Amino acid sequence: MRETTDILISGGGVAGLTAAAALGSAGFRVICVDPAPPVTEAGAEGADLRTTAFLQPSIPVLEAAGLWSRLEPHAAALQVMRIIDAGGEAPEARLTKDFDASDISDAPFGWNLPNWLLRHEMVARIAELPNVSFRPGIGFARMLARDSEALVTLTDGSQIAARLVIGADGRNSPVREALGIAAKTTRYGQKALAFAVAHDLPHRNVSTEVHRKGGPFTLVPLPDRDGRPASAVVWMETGPEIARLADLPVAEFEAEMTARSSGILGPLRLITRRSVWPIVSQIADRMSGPRSVLIAEAAHVVPPIGAQGLNMSLADLAALLDLAERHRDDPGCRDITDSFHHARHPEVQARVIGIDFLNRASMAGTPMLRDLRARALDVLYSARPVRRVLMRAGLGLRASDPRASRT
Repeated sequence: MRETTDILISGGGVAGLTAAAALGSAGFRVICVDPAPPVTEAGAEGADLRTTAFLQPSIPVLEAAGLWSRLEPHAAALQVMRIIDAGGEAPEARLTKDFDASDISDAPFGWNLPNWLLRHEMVARIAELPNVSFRPGIGFARMLARDSEALVTLTDGSQIAARLVIGADGRNSPVREALGIAAKTTRYGQKALAFAVAHDLPHRNVSTEVHRKGGPFTLVPLPDRDGRPASAVVWMETGPEIARLADLPVAEFEAEMTARSSGILGPLRLITRRSVWPIVSQIADRMSGPRSVLIAEAAHVVPPIGAQGLNMSLADLAALLDLAERHRDDPGCRDITDSFHHARHPEVQARVIGIDFLNRASMAGTPMLRDLRARALDVLYSARPVRRVLMRAGLGLRASDPRASRT
């Protein structure tokens, strides 16, 4: 028997679940499917131990979805973004620059939360919405777009007639493939280790990227664990080096990560398992098709620098929500899908290019290139107007946005 709905979302990751909660809270009938049930406990097998920093512009989207009140009590504020260049002969901080949110806003840059906890709270929120059906264990199989609807066949053989199909199903998106939309992928020969640490010195709500070679070593504040300060870490390096680090005995690994951090928070103690993630950059040629749009990693993937990844995804969702509210009778009409592509694709392209440049700079291995990187950071930071523009751009704020200046 064929079901009907306003919106079908393929993908039950953080972006897909947020979209389901937001569109459901806006009154649309939503079905969200994903072949893999979400892992919602930190100690469970397959738990995503990475964290996500929600930047200021993402908070209204979470509020509209009924999620922020659930998430805020668990979040660690990010007041300062610190960049350290440790590209000298020894892995010691030789240049430290702080970007303080108070220069442009009365609010922090953002708030950091574990990914597994996001899934836990999002699934709970969706369960409160009678017009949203989340169906883990079932995936998208194929789609036939018609003038008035898209007919979607799921992996269990059931069929859904939806006004709009949202592909939020990852970098190998089945929806994108069904639409015949190509994507350009850049590989860097990098991977990332994600884990959490405890340390003696307080992080004071400072998120720190330590640059040496291979990619940044990033420490992002977490709430205290067992009475000790804690941070999430993403350590980017070449694939072979990450493989070596992942296999080190804990004591040796702790010594290496403390040295790589330049010792800025004192000795680091590993408090979670280590998980390995590939690093690529990717952008779809288009972000929409007949009766469909692509958001999040189905549309764009970037290295984990400057907390851009999921915040770009929530910017996608904010644009889609605005358009759907203006076309409630048919959220998948061509006016919406075309307008969504034209609203988001140019900005996404610019951010993918910018983050690609930053990642290549962070990978610099020769002393000459590392010295050049340090001088560029010093010059950019020293000009206060430039520094403020960079901070606004990192948040995705325009100069005219009232959130971009202090009240």
